[in-house]
Amino acid sequence: MSSVDMTQAPHAPATADGTVRYGTRTLAALGQIGTELLDQAGDRVDDPAWVARARHAWEDAPAEVRRTVREFRRHSGPDGALVLRRLPIGVGQLPPTPMVKGSVQHTPSLAAATLLLFAAGLGDPAAFAAEKSGALVQDVVPVPGQEKVQGNVGSVELTFHTENAFHPHRPDYVMLLCLRADHEGTAELRTSCARRVLPLLTPGTRETLGRPEFVTEAPPSFGPAGDGTAHAVLTGDPDDPDWCFDEAATKAVTPEGRAALAELAEVAHRTYTGVLLRPGDLAVVDNRVTLHGRSAFTPRYDGRDRWLQRTFAFSDLRRSRDHRPGDGTVLVK
Repeated sequence: MSSVDMTQAPHAPATADGTVRYGTRTLAALGQIGTELLDQAGDRVDDPAWVARARHAWEDAPAEVRRTVREFRRHSGPDGALVLRRLPIGVGQLPPTPMVKGSVQHTPSLAAATLLLFAAGLGDPAAFAAEKSGALVQDVVPVPGQEKVQGNVGSVELTFHTENAFHPHRPDYVMLLCLRADHEGTAELRTSCARRVLPLLTPGTRETLGRPEFVTEAPPSFGPAGDGTAHAVLTGDPDDPDWCFDEAATKAVTPEGRAALAELAEVAHRTYTGVLLRPGDLAVVDNRVTLHGRSAFTPRYDGRDRWLQRTFAFSDLRRSRDHRPGDGTVLVK
């Protein structure tokens, strides 16, 4: 994805590649809204009152920003991803990059405020109790000794996946806000959208992917959730289906299914979109139609390693009501 400078435009619609660069006044207005949120909303971003204030503050966001998000919600485009450049995150006030498993952001910060503002624009933020202790704002950082892990603590290539593919209530959007890039500046977010991949698959493969011949294992932290339950990779409208696939965790239960997954993975790796995230860049992935992954990089564990913060957004939080005690923001099963 390339950047297009929209400084002179009256508003900044997403370009053909899903990238937006707002002008100085718009970014300053966003920064002011985030700063006011920090001053008013309390001392813990997971509190319901904090989330409610972020939801109300979103209404004060510049019209061109709200328009971009609204249009993306209506249709996420051929790549199912949006990248907003240079958002306010308070780069000068950042502490060292965390280096521990389970690292999260409970304390309010400008970056956390920015994430929750956009989560409110996309729907509602929510998290999973079994993952990162149910925090709404989660650190994605390399952890010593975890380099080969297929997850947010690793630094080897992260294979393509639907976020929480095993779960019946997967997030609709995955938001990744870059606080620091990797030292070499080469780690790229990779996305692969069904709208690009499916036309390149054989009819037989598409038909097979639409049958419940696949199982996706849950991580150990989630217990048995999703284990052994057969599902289809493709569901919904055959002309624009949703898909559910984790390259590392989804297995086929039939020979035809195994062949279909192999073809799907080959095409996804051949046609993906790569984007380099810089500080202040927010990537929004439509988790219903787009897989995401990451290229490998080399951490130094010096406090300046790659640091993203992640928040999940749900367009219809009501669907998971039976998983969220007290109508809260944490899914407990």
